[in-house]
Order: sequence, then C-alpha cells, then structure tokens
Amino acid sequence: MTAMWLVAAAWGLVVAAPLVRRARRHEVAGRAARLRRAVREARGRSWRRVLGPRLPLGPAGRVGRALLERRRRRREDRALTAELPVTIDVLGVAVGAGCTPYLAVEVAAHWAPPAIGARLAAVLRACGLGASFADALDDLAGATPRLRPLADALLASDRLGAPVGESLARLAVEERTALRRRAETDARTVPVRLLFPLVFLVLPAFGLLTVVPTLVGSFGRT
Repeated sequence: MTAMWLVAAAWGLVVAAPLVRRARRHEVAGRAARLRRAVREARGRSWRRVLGPRLPLGPAGRVGRALLERRRRRREDRALTAELPVTIDVLGVAVGAGCTPYLAVEVAAHWAPPAIGARLAAVLRACGLGASFADALDDLAGATPRLRPLADALLASDRLGAPVGESLARLAVEERTALRRRAETDARTVPVRLLFPLVFLVLPAFGLLTVVPTLVGSFGRT
C-alpha cells in the first residue's frame, strides 16, 4: 500500500512539474511586461518634466510639445535609418557564421551602432527576465516601427525555421537604397534652404557695405 502511494505521489510530481514551470514562466513574463510598461511610463514622465517648466500650459503648450515630440521622432527615425544597414550586415555575418537568431541579436547588440544596439540589448534583457524571444521582438517592433522589417525577418526565422541570411541581405539592399534616396532628396532641398540666409543676411550685408557708403559720401559732398 505504501509503495502504491509513493508511485502515485511520484506520478503526481512528474505531471505537476511542467505545469509549475509553465506557471513560473508566465509569472516572470508578466513581471517583465509590467517592468517594460513602468519604464515607458517613467520615460514619458521624464519627458513631460523636461518640457513642462519650459512651455506654457493650454493650447499653445500642447502645440509646442507636439512639435518638439515630432522633431524628436524625426531625429530618432533618421538615426535609426542611418544605422539600420550596418546592423543588418552585422546580423547577416552572425547568421552566416552559424548563430541562431537569438545569438545573432546578442552579437549585434554588442557590435551594432548605439541607437539600434541599445534596442537590441533591451530585447535581450526582456528575454533574461522571462519573456520569449518572439514576444520581445514584437515589443521592439511595436515600440519602434522603423525596426518592424528587421523584427519580422528574425521572427520568421525563429518561428518557422526559415533561413534568414537571404532575407537580411535583401533587406540591407533595400535600406541602403532608401537611405541613398533620402540623401538625394535632402540634397535637392539645400538650394531652397540657402535662400533664407542669402535674402535676409547676405544681400543686406552687401548693401550696407557697398550702397550705403556711396550714398553717405554723395550726401556729404552736396
């Protein structure tokens, strides 16, 4: 009878162990999600503290905050666009050397440019806190839409086992083409932006140095 109880207890432990591990994994993932949400809220509060004392309240303050936030996002998008081809190359080299997508992200977090490297390091921290690699990449793409194509390529390889090397190479070519087009567009806007200093600074200074002394001299002779 005692042996039967021991066998039943052992089977109960065997059956309950995966459930306990799964419950602990969900608990850790929930803590990681709460931690990420708290970090985002803290960043939002710090941004409001920076802008709050400098901008007035009311509609004008809201418009000013919206403009500053839009400029910040535009600068961030430009920085990510400039760093993305290099980061994709680093990931491609790591995958070509035999790394899994997770290990490739770990390599890129160390060697990639700083803006994207910090975001990939956040993915690794989320995985260290118990979140799955796919969930961490989804959070990355949701927080930074500019990195959605890169996250989708890594997710396809992680979930389906598809080779990611060719996808990364194609994505790197597309990003470099987009970066070159943006540079050409910016170059075409340079003459327009030079009109302001030319009209309001250079021409008045030229007039002060050439026309005004002539007029003053002619009035003095009369």
